[in-house]
Amino acid sequence: MIHLEDFDYELPPDRIARHPVERRDQSRLLVVERATGAFQHCRFREIGDFLRVGDLLVLNDSRVIPARLYARRHPGGGRVEVFLVNEIEPLVWRALVRPGKKIRKGERLVVEPVAAECGAGILPVENHGQDAHATRLECEVVGYAGKGERIVRFETRAEDWNRLLQAFGHTPLPPYILKARKLADEPPDDTADDRERYQTVYATAPGSVAAPTAGLHFTEQLIATLEQGGVEFARVTLHVGPGTFQPLTGEHLAAGQLHEEQYSLDTGQVEKINRARREGRRVIPVGTTSVRVLESACNSEGRLVAQSGTTRLLITSGFPFRFADAMITNFHLPRSSLLLLICAFAGRETILRAYREAIEQDYRFYSYGDAMLIL
Repeated sequence: MIHLEDFDYELPPDRIARHPVERRDQSRLLVVERATGAFQHCRFREIGDFLRVGDLLVLNDSRVIPARLYARRHPGGGRVEVFLVNEIEPLVWRALVRPGKKIRKGERLVVEPVAAECGAGILPVENHGQDAHATRLECEVVGYAGKGERIVRFETRAEDWNRLLQAFGHTPLPPYILKARKLADEPPDDTADDRERYQTVYATAPGSVAAPTAGLHFTEQLIATLEQGGVEFARVTLHVGPGTFQPLTGEHLAAGQLHEEQYSLDTGQVEKINRARREGRRVIPVGTTSVRVLESACNSEGRLVAQSGTTRLLITSGFPFRFADAMITNFHLPRSSLLLLICAFAGRETILRAYREAIEQDYRFYSYGDAMLIL
């Protein structure tokens, strides 16, 4: 039986990274050898020293959307947060709404544009004769969808939606970053820099409301250098949902399932990964999201199958990993499904000892923090 208290640890608040390092690959890298339990300390840009010719790194190419909207109840109401979860049909979204209890079906919300310091400047100051819907964003609550969730319909033209979302939406930074910034007397909201840095350099498929953070350390130059050294890359897509911010509960453990997330793999990438496995080359997922895609799309014969679907896979101790010979990951929250996953891969004692080592050595934790390579 799994006890969440066995996956707890104490983290000094100042170890939570409030901002990214100046250059992505300057982040630190803790290398953990499963066979020996040994640790090595280096910088992420040196990760090639631990890779081999023929290694295949699997990237999650999902792109973070500006999913956090701030609105006012119309007419003359209070402020409301609308956190987009997934698109049901064009302009209709399932969303987390706060304060949820006060927001009823039929209410209209007027979304506030993003301030300049958060990366705005996308919309013109004046309408200049354009359709008013091109520079204004409103929505109506049209239904209920679970605890704290509503179905909202945006009142604009479909062709204007992506541009308006960029202009009105905030980068959906995790709550712990916003809280840490506030405690440090910094502006607690997202900035223009977050628009770029809370995104991998290879992100192409919009849909995530949280970044696949293990990939944040890669630069285009580092990827090119690794490729020149004989390392290969494959891409999968998993759109990270807001459940990644929610604590793991006993109900999750009892059901053996997490929140639902959408994923996809195309034929070309599947063939590349299956070929590496047949040839005995190492497959190294970049991040827990890539691990969950690979294990969700694996058939009974141990081969990946090109597909699109949803996964609720919860990986815990004893899981038979089929497509992870090593793993790149960040440092995760206590009692989280992500921490359980890497403990299942490398052993709970080894991982918690590595976390203690990282805390003693002043590593930076969580989304904007440092990385681990588990060999």
